[in-house]
Amino acid sequence: MEKFPDAHSHVQHAVDVRLPLHLARRDLERVHQPAYLDAVSYDVAIAATTASPGLTRYARNRLGLPANPRLLARSTLETAGTVAATLAALDVGMAANLAGGTHHAFPDRGLGFCVLNDVAVAVEYLRAHGRLPDQILIIDTDAHQGNANHAFFRNDPNVFTYSLHVGKNYPAAKEPGDQDVPLPRYVSGEAYLEALQSTLPSALARTEPDLVFWISGADVHADDRFGQMSLSDTQIAERDHYVLGQCQHYVAPLVVLYGGGYNRTPGKTGWLHAQTILRVTEAFADSKT
Repeated sequence: MEKFPDAHSHVQHAVDVRLPLHLARRDLERVHQPAYLDAVSYDVAIAATTASPGLTRYARNRLGLPANPRLLARSTLETAGTVAATLAALDVGMAANLAGGTHHAFPDRGLGFCVLNDVAVAVEYLRAHGRLPDQILIIDTDAHQGNANHAFFRNDPNVFTYSLHVGKNYPAAKEPGDQDVPLPRYVSGEAYLEALQSTLPSALARTEPDLVFWISGADVHADDRFGQMSLSDTQIAERDHYVLGQCQHYVAPLVVLYGGGYNRTPGKTGWLHAQTILRVTEAFADSKT
Protein backbone atom coordinates (compact mmCIF):
# COMPACT_ATOMS: atom_id res chain seq x y z
CA MET A 1 0.00 0.00 0.00
CA GLU A 2 1.47 3.29 -1.12
CA LYS A 3 0.50 5.17 2.02
CA PHE A 4 3.35 3.57 3.97
CA PRO A 5 6.25 4.73 1.78
CA ASP A 6 4.45 8.03 1.18
CA ALA A 7 4.21 8.73 4.91
CA HIS A 8 7.79 7.61 5.50
CA SER A 9 9.06 10.05 2.90
CA HIS A 10 7.38 12.93 4.77
CA VAL A 11 8.77 12.08 8.21
CA GLN A 12 12.12 10.36 7.65
CA HIS A 13 14.17 13.55 8.09
CA ALA A 14 12.15 14.83 11.06
CA VAL A 15 11.92 11.78 13.34
CA ASP A 16 14.19 9.00 14.56
CA VAL A 17 13.09 6.06 12.39
CA ARG A 18 14.18 2.64 13.63
CA LEU A 19 13.69 -0.88 12.34
CA PRO A 20 11.27 -3.09 14.31
CA LEU A 21 12.38 -5.98 16.47
CA HIS A 22 11.96 -9.63 15.47
CA LEU A 23 8.75 -11.40 16.39
CA ALA A 24 8.71 -15.16 16.71
CA ARG A 25 5.79 -17.38 15.79
CA ARG A 26 5.00 -17.84 19.49
CA ASP A 27 4.51 -14.08 19.82
CA LEU A 28 1.72 -14.24 17.24
CA GLU A 29 0.17 -17.41 18.69
CA ARG A 30 -0.52 -15.69 21.99
CA VAL A 31 -3.28 -13.90 20.05
CA HIS A 32 -3.94 -15.80 16.81
CA GLN A 33 -4.86 -19.42 16.22
CA PRO A 34 -2.09 -21.49 14.55
CA ALA A 35 -4.44 -22.73 11.84
CA TYR A 36 -5.27 -19.16 10.84
CA LEU A 37 -1.60 -18.18 10.67
CA ASP A 38 -0.92 -21.25 8.52
CA ALA A 39 -3.77 -20.32 6.19
CA VAL A 40 -2.55 -16.75 5.78
CA SER A 41 1.00 -17.83 4.97
CA TYR A 42 0.02 -20.59 2.53
CA ASP A 43 0.81 -19.96 -1.15
CA VAL A 44 -2.74 -19.64 -2.45
CA ALA A 45 -1.56 -19.74 -6.07
CA ILE A 46 -0.59 -23.36 -5.48
CA ALA A 47 -3.54 -23.97 -3.20
CA ALA A 48 -5.95 -23.35 -6.08
CA THR A 49 -5.07 -26.72 -7.56
CA THR A 50 -4.62 -28.78 -4.40
CA ALA A 51 -6.36 -29.64 -1.19
CA SER A 52 -4.87 -26.95 1.01
CA PRO A 53 -5.12 -25.20 4.37
CA GLY A 54 -5.12 -21.80 2.67
CA LEU A 55 -7.77 -19.13 3.18
CA THR A 56 -11.07 -19.83 1.48
CA ARG A 57 -12.27 -17.39 -1.16
CA TYR A 58 -14.86 -16.12 1.34
CA ALA A 59 -12.21 -15.50 4.00
CA ARG A 60 -9.92 -13.85 1.45
CA ASN A 61 -12.72 -11.53 0.31
CA ARG A 62 -13.51 -10.54 3.88
CA LEU A 63 -9.86 -9.80 4.47
CA GLY A 64 -9.78 -7.62 1.35
CA LEU A 65 -6.14 -8.26 0.46
CA PRO A 66 -4.78 -10.06 -2.65
CA ALA A 67 -3.31 -13.51 -2.42
CA ASN A 68 0.39 -13.38 -1.63
CA PRO A 69 2.55 -16.02 0.07
CA ARG A 70 4.47 -13.22 1.81
CA LEU A 71 1.35 -11.73 3.41
CA LEU A 72 2.07 -13.14 6.87
CA ALA A 73 5.69 -11.95 6.78
CA ARG A 74 4.62 -8.45 5.78
CA SER A 75 1.92 -8.35 8.47
CA THR A 76 4.33 -9.69 11.09
CA LEU A 77 6.74 -6.86 10.26
CA GLU A 78 3.95 -4.32 10.69
CA THR A 79 2.98 -5.87 14.03
CA ALA A 80 6.60 -5.95 15.17
CA GLY A 81 6.67 -2.20 14.61
CA THR A 82 3.87 -1.78 17.13
CA VAL A 83 5.63 -4.00 19.69
CA ALA A 84 8.85 -2.02 19.23
CA ALA A 85 6.99 1.29 19.54
CA THR A 86 5.32 0.04 22.71
CA LEU A 87 8.62 -0.85 24.33
CA ALA A 88 10.07 2.50 23.25
CA ALA A 89 7.09 4.41 24.66
CA LEU A 90 7.45 2.67 28.01
CA ASP A 91 11.12 3.67 28.05
CA VAL A 92 10.96 7.26 26.78
CA GLY A 93 7.29 8.29 26.99
CA MET A 94 6.05 8.41 23.41
CA ALA A 95 6.61 6.49 20.16
CA ALA A 96 4.81 5.66 16.92
CA ASN A 97 4.67 2.87 14.40
CA LEU A 98 4.65 4.05 10.78
CA ALA A 99 1.85 1.51 10.20
CA GLY A 100 -0.34 -0.51 12.57
CA GLY A 101 -3.75 -0.02 14.09
CA THR A 102 -5.08 -3.24 12.54
CA HIS A 103 -8.13 -3.37 14.76
CA HIS A 104 -10.31 -5.72 12.65
CA ALA A 105 -8.12 -8.83 13.04
CA PHE A 106 -9.65 -11.53 15.26
CA PRO A 107 -7.80 -14.56 16.64
CA ASP A 108 -9.20 -16.83 13.92
CA ARG A 109 -9.77 -14.47 10.98
CA GLY A 110 -8.74 -11.24 9.36
CA LEU A 111 -11.18 -8.58 8.21
CA GLY A 112 -11.04 -5.20 6.53
CA PHE A 113 -7.38 -5.24 5.38
CA CYS A 114 -6.26 -6.35 8.88
CA VAL A 115 -4.33 -9.63 9.05
CA LEU A 116 -2.84 -9.54 12.57
CA ASN A 117 -4.08 -7.59 15.57
CA ASP A 118 -0.99 -5.57 16.38
CA VAL A 119 -2.27 -4.01 19.62
CA ALA A 120 -3.32 -7.40 21.01
CA VAL A 121 0.04 -8.92 20.08
CA ALA A 122 1.83 -6.00 21.78
CA VAL A 123 -0.26 -6.29 24.96
CA GLU A 124 0.28 -10.04 25.18
CA TYR A 125 3.99 -9.54 24.50
CA LEU A 126 4.16 -7.25 27.53
CA ARG A 127 2.19 -9.73 29.62
CA ALA A 128 4.47 -12.61 28.65
CA HIS A 129 7.60 -10.60 29.50
CA GLY A 130 6.32 -9.31 32.85
CA ARG A 131 5.96 -5.68 31.69
CA LEU A 132 2.18 -5.34 31.53
CA PRO A 133 1.01 -2.04 33.08
CA ASP A 134 -1.91 -2.06 35.50
CA GLN A 135 -4.19 -0.13 33.15
CA ILE A 136 -4.02 0.22 29.38
CA LEU A 137 -6.34 2.48 27.39
CA ILE A 138 -6.96 2.01 23.66
CA ILE A 139 -8.14 5.25 22.06
CA ASP A 140 -9.55 4.54 18.60
CA THR A 141 -10.46 7.61 16.52
CA ASP A 142 -10.49 5.73 13.22
CA ALA A 143 -13.75 6.08 11.28
CA HIS A 144 -14.55 2.39 11.84
CA GLN A 145 -15.26 0.66 15.14
CA GLY A 146 -12.32 -1.25 16.61
CA ASN A 147 -14.42 -4.40 16.72
CA ALA A 148 -11.66 -6.98 17.14
CA ASN A 149 -10.01 -5.04 19.96
CA HIS A 150 -13.38 -4.79 21.69
CA ALA A 151 -13.88 -8.53 21.40
CA PHE A 152 -10.36 -9.56 22.37
CA PHE A 153 -10.11 -7.38 25.48
CA ARG A 154 -13.74 -7.61 26.62
CA ASN A 155 -12.94 -9.54 29.79
CA ASP A 156 -9.44 -8.16 30.36
CA PRO A 157 -9.37 -5.98 33.49
CA ASN A 158 -6.08 -4.42 32.37
CA VAL A 159 -7.41 -3.00 29.08
CA PHE A 160 -10.13 -0.40 28.45
CA THR A 161 -11.36 0.18 24.88
CA TYR A 162 -12.67 3.53 23.58
CA SER A 163 -13.88 3.88 19.99
CA LEU A 164 -15.27 6.96 18.21
CA HIS A 165 -16.65 5.90 14.83
CA VAL A 166 -19.49 6.00 12.34
CA GLY A 167 -22.29 3.85 13.74
CA LYS A 168 -23.76 2.64 10.43
CA ASN A 169 -20.55 1.86 8.59
CA TYR A 170 -18.12 -1.05 8.40
CA PRO A 171 -18.09 -3.36 10.28
CA ALA A 172 -21.79 -4.11 9.99
CA ALA A 173 -21.69 -6.34 13.08
CA LYS A 174 -20.41 -4.25 15.97
CA GLU A 175 -18.74 -5.63 19.09
CA PRO A 176 -19.57 -4.11 22.48
CA GLY A 177 -16.65 -2.12 23.87
CA ASP A 178 -16.01 -0.40 27.17
CA GLN A 179 -16.90 3.00 25.71
CA ASP A 180 -18.41 3.19 22.23
CA VAL A 181 -19.25 6.55 20.65
CA PRO A 182 -21.18 5.94 17.40
CA LEU A 183 -21.69 8.94 15.13
CA PRO A 184 -23.99 9.49 12.11
CA ARG A 185 -22.79 9.01 8.56
CA TYR A 186 -20.95 11.99 7.07
CA VAL A 187 -20.73 13.62 10.48
CA SER A 188 -19.34 17.14 10.29
CA GLY A 189 -15.92 17.94 11.61
CA GLU A 190 -17.46 20.21 14.23
CA ALA A 191 -19.77 17.46 15.53
CA TYR A 192 -16.93 14.93 15.51
CA LEU A 193 -14.70 17.20 17.61
CA GLU A 194 -17.56 17.97 19.98
CA ALA A 195 -18.18 14.25 20.51
CA LEU A 196 -14.48 13.61 21.06
CA GLN A 197 -14.14 16.43 23.59
CA SER A 198 -17.26 15.38 25.50
CA THR A 199 -16.39 11.67 25.80
CA LEU A 200 -12.62 11.10 25.78
CA PRO A 201 -11.97 12.82 29.13
CA SER A 202 -14.25 10.34 30.90
CA ALA A 203 -12.36 7.38 29.42
CA LEU A 204 -9.10 8.81 30.69
CA ALA A 205 -10.56 9.68 34.08
CA ARG A 206 -12.03 6.19 34.52
CA THR A 207 -8.76 4.45 33.69
CA GLU A 208 -5.97 6.85 34.70
CA PRO A 209 -3.93 4.81 32.20
CA ASP A 210 -0.37 3.64 32.59
CA LEU A 211 -0.11 3.14 28.81
CA VAL A 212 -2.17 4.44 25.88
CA PHE A 213 -2.49 3.04 22.38
CA TRP A 214 -3.93 5.64 20.01
CA ILE A 215 -5.23 4.38 16.65
CA SER A 216 -5.50 7.73 14.93
CA GLY A 217 -7.07 7.04 11.51
CA ALA A 218 -6.78 9.21 8.40
CA ASP A 219 -10.09 7.88 7.08
CA VAL A 220 -12.00 10.57 8.98
CA HIS A 221 -11.07 12.99 6.18
CA ALA A 222 -13.88 14.37 4.02
CA ASP A 223 -12.31 12.96 0.83
CA ASP A 224 -11.80 9.43 2.14
CA ARG A 225 -13.48 6.70 0.11
CA PHE A 226 -14.67 4.56 3.04
CA GLY A 227 -14.66 6.69 6.19
CA GLN A 228 -18.02 8.46 5.79
CA MET A 229 -16.85 11.42 7.88
CA SER A 230 -16.28 15.03 6.90
CA LEU A 231 -13.20 16.36 8.69
CA SER A 232 -10.91 18.87 6.97
CA ASP A 233 -7.12 18.92 7.25
CA THR A 234 -7.44 21.58 9.94
CA GLN A 235 -10.00 19.61 11.93
CA ILE A 236 -7.82 16.49 11.87
CA ALA A 237 -5.03 18.64 13.28
CA GLU A 238 -7.43 19.83 16.01
CA ARG A 239 -8.29 16.21 16.78
CA ASP A 240 -4.62 15.29 17.03
CA HIS A 241 -3.72 18.19 19.31
CA TYR A 242 -6.67 17.43 21.56
CA VAL A 243 -5.88 13.72 21.96
CA LEU A 244 -2.21 14.45 22.54
CA GLY A 245 -3.02 17.11 25.12
CA GLN A 246 -5.36 14.79 27.01
CA CYS A 247 -2.79 12.00 27.10
CA GLN A 248 -0.03 14.34 28.22
CA HIS A 249 -2.25 15.54 31.07
CA TYR A 250 -2.19 11.99 32.45
CA VAL A 251 1.54 11.58 31.77
CA ALA A 252 0.89 8.17 30.24
CA PRO A 253 3.32 6.59 27.77
CA LEU A 254 1.71 6.87 24.34
CA VAL A 255 1.92 4.58 21.30
CA VAL A 256 0.54 6.14 18.11
CA LEU A 257 -0.65 3.91 15.24
CA TYR A 258 -2.02 4.71 11.80
CA GLY A 259 -5.33 2.92 11.43
CA GLY A 260 -7.21 3.33 8.16
CA GLY A 261 -6.98 5.81 5.32
CA TYR A 262 -8.20 5.58 1.71
CA ASN A 263 -8.20 9.11 0.36
CA ARG A 264 -9.38 9.81 -3.18
CA THR A 265 -6.39 12.08 -3.83
CA PRO A 266 -3.20 10.11 -4.56
CA GLY A 267 -0.61 10.64 -1.84
CA LYS A 268 -3.05 12.33 0.53
CA THR A 269 -3.48 9.39 2.90
CA GLY A 270 0.26 9.09 3.52
CA TRP A 271 0.51 12.84 4.00
CA LEU A 272 -2.30 12.84 6.58
CA HIS A 273 -0.70 9.98 8.52
CA ALA A 274 2.64 11.80 8.41
CA GLN A 275 1.17 15.01 9.78
CA THR A 276 -0.15 13.13 12.81
CA ILE A 277 3.30 11.61 13.42
CA LEU A 278 4.94 15.02 13.11
CA ARG A 279 2.48 16.48 15.62
CA VAL A 280 3.33 13.63 18.00
CA THR A 281 7.01 14.41 17.58
CA GLU A 282 6.44 18.10 18.26
CA ALA A 283 4.31 17.37 21.33
CA PHE A 284 6.95 15.03 22.73
CA ALA A 285 9.69 17.59 22.16
CA ASP A 286 7.62 20.28 23.86
CA SER A 287 7.01 18.04 26.87
CA LYS A 288 10.76 17.72 27.35
CA THR A 289 11.41 21.47 27.44
